[in-house]
Amino acid sequence: MGKGDKGGIFQRLRRGLTKTQGLLIGGVDDLLRPGRGMDEALYQELEEVLIVADVGAEATRRLLEGIRRETKKQGMTDAHDILPLLRREVSEILRPYEAPLSIKGAGDGPFVVMVIGVNGVGKTTTIGKLAYRFTSQGKKVVVGAADTFRAAAIEQLEIWSDRAGAHFVKHGSGADPSAVAFDAVKAAQAKQYDLVFIDTAGRLHTKENLMEELKRIKRIVGRELPHAPHEILLVLDATTGQNAIVQARTFHQALGVTGIALAKLDGTAKGGIIVAIAQELGIPLRLVGVGEGIEDLQDFFAEVFVDALFSRAS
Repeated sequence: MGKGDKGGIFQRLRRGLTKTQGLLIGGVDDLLRPGRGMDEALYQELEEVLIVADVGAEATRRLLEGIRRETKKQGMTDAHDILPLLRREVSEILRPYEAPLSIKGAGDGPFVVMVIGVNGVGKTTTIGKLAYRFTSQGKKVVVGAADTFRAAAIEQLEIWSDRAGAHFVKHGSGADPSAVAFDAVKAAQAKQYDLVFIDTAGRLHTKENLMEELKRIKRIVGRELPHAPHEILLVLDATTGQNAIVQARTFHQALGVTGIALAKLDGTAKGGIIVAIAQELGIPLRLVGVGEGIEDLQDFFAEVFVDALFSRAS
């Protein structure tokens, strides 16, 4: 989805961010009312609103430092003048990490996306929606079900793949995940497909075993196709708040995450977590999910996101 559809993206984001707007922007609006003076109590209350919305300690500190600096520089005295400054500071944190998913640059052979994340974050639906997006663009897509420990995950992914018109590769329940990934890449090479999505397990309670399994998938795919996987896409669940940061660090240290898809933003009032993710992790933000529909998985554009988030601010 390109920038040409920004109007539609904005509307879906605005609807999907309703809960976050209520908590974050509603709280900010109440604080930064016209006529209120600027004092230390105001900044303390603003800090509390940002922290509660899961903006994170580091990002909150950066936002407040920027606001204090600008209000002093411009000689501002009315709290309401802080609102556009806050909006600008949030944009400045997010903008460097705006990086919608691109499948260019794979060279010879398919572009391989390894999709990782803990169970329940929305990996399967994210893959299904992406497969549908790219097949709709005329791309030939292979989906590999390398989460072999959950039969339900394989079945769900197959349904999504059928809906998208993607070629589906699976083995039996309990099979070697690396073998599935290998076969998915081989199938794509043999049939000259454009794109491979590899689903993976996410049993974080067996962290060491899981990370070794994921590293093995990465090695075997890279051995078969140089420079693959070209994208290691981490799916995070926005409703988990700060736990998403912990998960991201764990996966990034083990595998070198190249992009983040933040799912379920519509299900939480703590969508401020995206600001914390940008500030604390510095990993490219590829996609945001704001609903169940195919079109509700959006490319991440910082300005459109911020415009949608602040759209109810007075």
